[in-house]
Amino acid sequence: MNGQTGQLRVHGHFNGLKTTLLFGLMWAIIMLIWWATGGSRGTLGVYILIGLGTTFMSYWFSDRIAIASMGAREVSEAQAPELYRIVRELSARAGRPMPRIYVAPTMSPNAFATGRNEHHAAVCCTQGILQLLNERELRGVLGHELMHVYNRDILTSAVASAMATVITYLGYSLMYFGGGSRDDREGNGGGLGLIGVLASAILAPIGASLIQMAISRTREFDADEDGSRLTGDPMALASALNKIETGIGMAPMRQTAGTQSAAAMMIANPFRDGGFSRLFSTHPPTSERIARLMQMSQEMSSATQIPYQ
Repeated sequence: MNGQTGQLRVHGHFNGLKTTLLFGLMWAIIMLIWWATGGSRGTLGVYILIGLGTTFMSYWFSDRIAIASMGAREVSEAQAPELYRIVRELSARAGRPMPRIYVAPTMSPNAFATGRNEHHAAVCCTQGILQLLNERELRGVLGHELMHVYNRDILTSAVASAMATVITYLGYSLMYFGGGSRDDREGNGGGLGLIGVLASAILAPIGASLIQMAISRTREFDADEDGSRLTGDPMALASALNKIETGIGMAPMRQTAGTQSAAAMMIANPFRDGGFSRLFSTHPPTSERIARLMQMSQEMSSATQIPYQ
């Protein structure tokens, strides 16, 4: 909240432009895969249909794809009264719609928001984070996720996640079923087809990672700050992030095509972050986020103190 105006502070992050660029990048990767697998006229129409289908699905069904990739289920208020109470309170405080609430059946602690806009949004918590955090810390996490919704970050991240899922599966399918025309595969000992398939199998996961990297780390800092202003409790989120990082170290999420594509949307990197994987991380260091939140808490405390006369 903006203390002077009482209005919700929103960071746009140029999400409309980023989403457009993501669609362009996706089309470039799909056409590159088509070229790498032989580039025949007979398969061009198939790849164009794949591109059109991916564009449509990434926009309209991005939330369902993300939720399905985590095996999450929607919960009722009777099943998760604490979640509903917190989300309803914070949504009302922000003066914005309340998203749907899901729980993912994994003990690795994490949470994410998804959807194409605030009227078609969903917030998902893992079973692990619900058991790990207390109510105050969970409130801090949910404030962060709601600000992703209200900052309009969720369309960009959901589209990126959906594209990463489709492109990754496309690469894997080419590895098993091949690509290019029959002449390409059979001519020259099948060399061109084999090269295309191997190139696609390597290219698709890299392309998915590049799509995820298109999501700026700045959005996490802004969601931390804006979510803490919404809850009025930066230290709650700082404590939650510390617990989440420790919890992930003890129970990292299993890397699959689904969880890999959804990782960019989560409040913390769900995998063990080390070595080469750091180059593809979409999250800033947790220690830096906690330091910023602690400074923010000190500033908020100083602002509320009444000076002596």
